[in-house]
Amino acid sequence: MSKLKDRQAISAIERRIIRASLGNFGDIKTVGGGVFEMRLFVSKGYRIYFALQEYELILLIHGGHKGTQQTDIQTAKRILNNLEK
Repeated sequence: MSKLKDRQAISAIERRIIRASLGNFGDIKTVGGGVFEMRLFVSKGYRIYFALQEYELILLIHGGHKGTQQTDIQTAKRILNNLEK
């Protein structure tokens, strides 16, 4: 998030991560390979990609926006695959 300049988006992403840490994931969907996508309907339509490990640990893998969604999903899957090795 260090490259992100949009204050509204930063705030929305931070709030969403906090809510997820409390068990409220909100609007999510699976994108395959053990990776899930949190969708944020702010600014460019930001996405947060994560994995659940043993139903307790939330592993934040990658982020992006609607315009880079397909590339971001592939990157998140690759990162998770490398972490599981």
